[in-house]
Formats: sequence, C-alpha cells, structure tokens
Amino acid sequence: MLPWKRALRPAAALLLALAATLTPTATASAATAAPSSGWNDYSCEPSAAHPRPVVLVHGTFGNSVDNWLGLAPYLVRRGYCVFSLDYGQLPDVPFFHGLGPIDKSAAQLDTFVDKVLAATGAPEADLVGHSQGGMMPRHYLKFLGGADEVNALIGIAPDNHGTTLLGLTKLLPHFPGAGHLLTTKTPGLADQIAGSPFLTRLNEGGDTVPGVRYTVIATRYDQVVTPYRSQFLDGPGVRNVLLQDLCPVDLSEHVAIGLIDRIAFHEVANALDPGRATPTTCASAL
Repeated sequence: MLPWKRALRPAAALLLALAATLTPTATASAATAAPSSGWNDYSCEPSAAHPRPVVLVHGTFGNSVDNWLGLAPYLVRRGYCVFSLDYGQLPDVPFFHGLGPIDKSAAQLDTFVDKVLAATGAPEADLVGHSQGGMMPRHYLKFLGGADEVNALIGIAPDNHGTTLLGLTKLLPHFPGAGHLLTTKTPGLADQIAGSPFLTRLNEGGDTVPGVRYTVIATRYDQVVTPYRSQFLDGPGVRNVLLQDLCPVDLSEHVAIGLIDRIAFHEVANALDPGRATPTTCASAL
C-alpha cells in the first residue's frame, strides 16, 4: 500500500478510491517506457495544416503515457506534433500523478509548454486535458500568462467547477480531521472538491480569458465529476459538447471518454482544427 493511502482516514480514503477512477491504473512498464507511437518527438516540425503542437495534460492518478495510449496515436496519425507531461508528483508516489497542489502543477505546465514551443518553433500550442488536466490549465491561462502561448484548451470531462463525487464530499465534515488529511496528504484532490478555495479563486471574475478558444466534452454518465453539467464553461469562445447529443447510444463514463472513446476523439480533432471539422456521429467510432 502506498504511504499516502495509509495516512488517510475512512472518509478521505473513500474519496481517494472513487477518485481513482479518474484514470485507468498506471503500470510500471507503461509509465517508464518511451511512447512508441510518435508522440513526445522533439524533432517533430508542425506542418502548415497543423501549425500548433498539441500538449496532452493527464488527469488525477494518471501519467504522461497511460492516459494517452488512445488519443496520442490518434492525433499523431492525423499529422499533429503531440507532447505529454507528468505533473503534480508527490514524493515516494511513482506513476500516480496529479496529486500535488494544482497551482504548482500549473507552473509545471507553463514550463513544459515553453519547452515544446522552443523545440517546435511554434508561437502557440493547443492543450487537451482529461479531468483535472482539462481544468488545471485554466490556472496557467488566467494567472501565469498562458493565454499568450495557447490558442485553444479542450477539456475532456474536466472538473471546471469541482466535483461532489455523487455527494460524498459532503460527508467530510462528519469525519473530524479527514478534510485536513486530504488537504495535507493529497492537496490536488482537495483542490478539486466543489467550493474549494482554489476553485473559488479560479472561477472568480469569469470562467475564461480573452484570446483562447475553449471546448468542453462531457458525458452524462460521468460518475466522478458530478454533476456533469458543472464541467461546462460560460464565456466567449466556449463550446460545450455533450457526447450523447452527438451519439445517444454512447455509454462512456469518466475513464472511457478520455481513454478509448473515438467519438470524443473525433470531437477533439474538430476542436483542434475547426476549419476542417466534420460532423461527429456514432459512425465516428468506426
């Protein structure tokens, strides 16, 4: 058992167990292997058709490989220069990332985007994030100057206004000390609870910043970021998409929408290149 799990009391442990469904379980072999499908290639030169590199931002308990075994190759095959980072690492917790303070994670993203832009020579990047990875970049855009370096942010099941975990976060006050332990041991989880100080500051004054296009792709069957409509953003340059409006029989939940759902992937491609967008339907999964 990992040390940070031993430290948690019952309510916090329950929240961790549920939040673990944010991403599939990481494996040592995948997390340590270099991607073999063409992403994180720093010699990649953006094309005229796709002039901006794409930076993939994993979710809580994810990492730069496991979260993107489906989407990264999908985008590489379509001619994009694709990169992914690890962020939010805790000491002595390998493979499972996105657990550190989210403002510090946003600073890691800032550094990584600078590295990608320097390597590719592009003036801007596009960001695609799953879960926390779709929300955390908004701190970078709003407070760290990211709006000058980013053209578009595409969030797949992002917790833009936090989560109630189906109401379970409301149980924390009934377990003395549980909230404090959650904050001190896994601050990245505490920051994602609806109404947290981090989210209150992030959303004050509006959800968006000028100059960035925003797309949110959500599923009504999300069991982690709840209620699912809390994922949506308000503001200019925003497009909120519900998968079931595109394909009523799509049953993807929080993990599947980011890992294997080709209907969601098609909508990501549309958001990256709206000038060449094609209708997303159930047939997009083929």
